Amino acid sequence: MSFTLAIVGRPNVGKSTLFNRLVGKRVALVDDQPGVTRDLREGEARLGDLRFTVIDTAGLEEVTDESLQGRMRALTERAVGMANACLFLIDARAGVLPADEVFTDILRRKSARVILGANKSEGTAAEAGVLESYALGLGEPVRLSAEHGEGMSDLYTALAPLIEEAEAREIEEAAPETDVEVDEDDAEEGPRVPTAARPLQIAVVGRPNAGKSTLVNAILGEDRLLTGPEAGITRDAISVALDWQGTPVRIFDTAGMRKKARVQDKVEKLSVGDALRAVKFAEVVVVLLDGQAPFEVQDLKIADLAEREGRAVVVAVNKWDLETDRQGRLRALKEQFAHVLPQLRGAPLVTVSALTGRGLDRLHDAVMSAYGVWNRRVSTAKLNRWLAGMVEVHPPPAPGGRRIRLRYMTQAKTRPPGFVVMCSNPEKLPESYRRYLINGLREDFDMPGTPIRLTFRGQGHQNPFKGRKKKTPSRLRKHLGKKPLDG
Repeated sequence: MSFTLAIVGRPNVGKSTLFNRLVGKRVALVDDQPGVTRDLREGEARLGDLRFTVIDTAGLEEVTDESLQGRMRALTERAVGMANACLFLIDARAGVLPADEVFTDILRRKSARVILGANKSEGTAAEAGVLESYALGLGEPVRLSAEHGEGMSDLYTALAPLIEEAEAREIEEAAPETDVEVDEDDAEEGPRVPTAARPLQIAVVGRPNAGKSTLVNAILGEDRLLTGPEAGITRDAISVALDWQGTPVRIFDTAGMRKKARVQDKVEKLSVGDALRAVKFAEVVVVLLDGQAPFEVQDLKIADLAEREGRAVVVAVNKWDLETDRQGRLRALKEQFAHVLPQLRGAPLVTVSALTGRGLDRLHDAVMSAYGVWNRRVSTAKLNRWLAGMVEVHPPPAPGGRRIRLRYMTQAKTRPPGFVVMCSNPEKLPESYRRYLINGLREDFDMPGTPIRLTFRGQGHQNPFKGRKKKTPSRLRKHLGKKPLDG
């Protein structure tokens, strides 16, 4: 089990900046506006030779009700209870505030290991705040500057003994298991490994308040992500790794995407950008629709974005528990889906209820089916026999009286499936014929819903010397340049 460090503190003390510094890349949203972080974000930290898990938390607020700030505080306190140690950050320039003293008492009760960090301590303006922090009774503060990377060696000194102690305790607790006799046949089999070499990357996207975080919580079986009736709660693209019905996956919960014209706030722009990056790095994109208002214009744009990025797409209709005429409604949804998203014709469409957890088995099967089609490969021999049949049924056009010849076809890539057709005059082949071949590929090779890339190339791509003038050898040019001899 990896050592876990939770970074906690008031809003805007630099928790996310320090988190990005420890994981070595900018993954958490950072802005001068307080309260940007709302969910728990985990990352693999590297500090010298130390390797541990770090958790970025929401800013602690002095509220305990069911408001958004109260739920954020409850989630942060839960992270404190889960972590092996806590790094309590204060703003050294602002000094110790009354809220810092309140949270110090909370940390004393909930965590046995607390490291005090005085962030933004570069320069003389922070000296008074560092001295004030001794009054919190958490020991000598670690002077840090998360933005400039100062004080990392001091943080290493404070963390190293705690990590060594945790590792020693883990070895000691596991020691009795080594005395158990193991059958030789069982020992040779080794530990059970996941079926995939790496987890399947899944991004859950949709409009605000469609229920994305609630759906991810239902898949996890715990309230890991912040949820509520307010729209736009999620800001970061939070990733969670789990074993989903025997499949190792990493699910990205993303911020709700509104119309671009309505996105004016800087933090919301950063959130949407984070969601778009999650789509680009995902393998399967689950487009979550609100069952009470499905297939809005923004839903169509989000689904089209996933298709243009070449991701496998699954459309999930949420809040199905509120539907009364489910059979009739499902038929209408499928007809509407085929009409408004023809580029994703045949993609899985499933109904779920994130609130009750119904339909998650169907969603898992749909994700695995879409992923399998996304990775499908067809042999060259089958493709060329298929291409000959398609040309015989519907020959390509003959612009200027000369028919375009489709000579050869092969699959160049998967994820998504990409095909190349060698032909004459590819620039004169109309888009309608491209669609004819793509629809045929979907139907004849059982590739519904997945993006298909079809490229036409001329013979000039095979011969790099085509079109180049022949050059006369230099010796011959020299000989031809001489005048003939007399006589």
